[in-house]
Order: sequence, then C-alpha cells, then structure tokens
Amino acid sequence: MNQENQKNQEDAYVQLARRTIEEHVRTGRAIEVPSGLPEEMYGSRAGVFVSIKEEGRLRGCIGTIQAVQTSIAEEIIHNAISASSQDPRFSPITENELDRLSISVDVLGDMESISSPQQLDVKRYGVVVTKGYKRGLLLPNLEGVDTIAEQIAIAKQKAGIGIMEEADLQRFEVVRHY
Repeated sequence: MNQENQKNQEDAYVQLARRTIEEHVRTGRAIEVPSGLPEEMYGSRAGVFVSIKEEGRLRGCIGTIQAVQTSIAEEIIHNAISASSQDPRFSPITENELDRLSISVDVLGDMESISSPQQLDVKRYGVVVTKGYKRGLLLPNLEGVDTIAEQIAIAKQKAGIGIMEEADLQRFEVVRHY
C-alpha cells in the first residue's frame, strides 16, 4: 500500500499522532488536543506507545506503561513528540522524512501479574519484566519476535536485566491502531 493510501486509512488515534509529529517537526511546538475525536480519547486514560517506521524500518518508539497524562489524546500527543524527537536510539525526525513515515498507536490494557512464561503469547500479550527498579517492556505481535523466550530476552535487555536473572513478569493486551 502506498503512503497516500495508508494515510487515508489511518484512524483518529494515528491521525492525531501524525498531526502531532508533523507540527512538532515543522515548528517545534505541540498541538492542542483537537475537537472531533472519539469520546474515549478524551474521557479515558491508558498507557500509550507511538511507533514510527520509515520505509518499514523502526524510526522511533516511545510510550508509557501507565497513563501519565489526563486523557488518551494527551498521552498520544506527548508520546508522539517523544517518539519523533527523543528516542535515544535515533536522531530526531526531520521534515524531509515526514512523507515516508508509517505510524501505529498501541493503547495498553491493564497489567496482569503472571507466574510463568507459559502464560504469555507473543502475538496476543506484551510483557513487562521487573527486577528491583529495572523495568522493561515489549509490545506484542512484533515482526521478528516469534517466541516467548525472545520476547522476554528483549524486554530484559531493554531493562538492563541479565538474561539468566529472575524477574517478575506481567502481561498486557493492546489495541493497535494503524
């Protein structure tokens, strides 16, 4: 699907993230929460991840495990700016990249403590690993992550937890918006 068709099919969550990124890259400013969004974006709170890809390659991904802002819309705006300009793995997105970006928004469900990796499913559940103050998260259904062991290993690596170290596990589901 070409970029123009993709943009035309984006839902309100992704449209808000795209508008935020474009405004921030062009002007350095954050947008105000617009009117006309679905009601749950104003009235609900949740952790949100904004993922940005350029021509299929990850270009930025930042999010919150739990709600920090007062609404999902504000969470999207805040995390879209961070994903486009503050992901330490990438340089900030530039204006000449804007037309090549594909964006997804994951709205996280409640965290559920689990006692065993067998309670995970890489397609359905994301995972949070915690050891002391170290905490790492990996979203579900990611390209190239095919096993529970890989999912846990990547989350541990993100947290700075050794692969063989014990860690507490939580799982969550997401609603992914494209």
